[in-house]
Amino acid sequence: METERPDSSGDSDSSHAFSSLRAHLLAVGYRLTGSLADAEDAVQETWLRWAGLPDARREAVRDLRAWCTTVVGRVCLDRLRSAAARRERYVGQWLPEPIVTPLGTARPDDPLDVVVRDDAVRMAAMVVLDTLTPQQRVAFVLHDAFDVPFDEIADILDCSVAAARQHASRGRRAVADAEPPPRESLEHQRLVVERFLAAVSSGDVRAVAEVLHPDARFVGDSDGKARTALRVLVGVDKIARFAVGLVATYRPGALMAARPVLVNGDLGFHLAAEPGEGRYRDLHERVHTMAVRDGRIVAIYDIANPDKLTRIPR
Repeated sequence: METERPDSSGDSDSSHAFSSLRAHLLAVGYRLTGSLADAEDAVQETWLRWAGLPDARREAVRDLRAWCTTVVGRVCLDRLRSAAARRERYVGQWLPEPIVTPLGTARPDDPLDVVVRDDAVRMAAMVVLDTLTPQQRVAFVLHDAFDVPFDEIADILDCSVAAARQHASRGRRAVADAEPPPRESLEHQRLVVERFLAAVSSGDVRAVAEVLHPDARFVGDSDGKARTALRVLVGVDKIARFAVGLVATYRPGALMAARPVLVNGDLGFHLAAEPGEGRYRDLHERVHTMAVRDGRIVAIYDIANPDKLTRIPR
């Protein structure tokens, strides 16, 4: 593997130029893969390729941002293809790895804070991207979100320009048909989430149902390593009864220990692991986030797979 060269004056300028693109490249990688780990690896691989270029090749690159975006796209396509094989062995539903950041003042120096400001990385939108084929996802995201020309996308996908356009068109159509709800204000989200937590904690199925949108869906992701729904739950009554029944197996008040956080830029909450006592079950660590439509919760995402919770600020 190529390694970074000693830091000369020219390399220092090159490193600074690349560092200024880090937030952008992380956003590209995350939207392409739904995995923060894969996005970070793709950015690192892109840096290694850039740092390993001979000076003449480097000087020939007129647009570093475009060059790096294309390399990240190529690396992420390989990750998407290998992820498809992993998902065949996955237990239950698969959700994108959440980007969890502290609730409070934005940190402009943190690349992740920059990434999650984009409405397109909210969990509801990322879930829709997961329904696309790798080719559709790469073509749609790179062209529509990051203005990569179709001739370069065709080169990444090893197909004709016409085929690259078709992949993007199909991806665009699938996203439009799914119509993920737009991001609500944090204050509005807070009111809805507080109502939901209070209703579930009270054990009142009817009160929970009143917070849910008629088209509500509950999606859990644990890979069989924690308690959550293995299948997508659809419908107000089914979700309300499941949520109340699940919380009743934990120690009373456990849900009220939830810590508010931002999950992909939207309000969510983090529940730390807690051992059960007596007849109560152990509470596995998890992150919850929700999508709100018309003042009610239209989607609940319960991410309990410990492999996707390693980057949570605790």
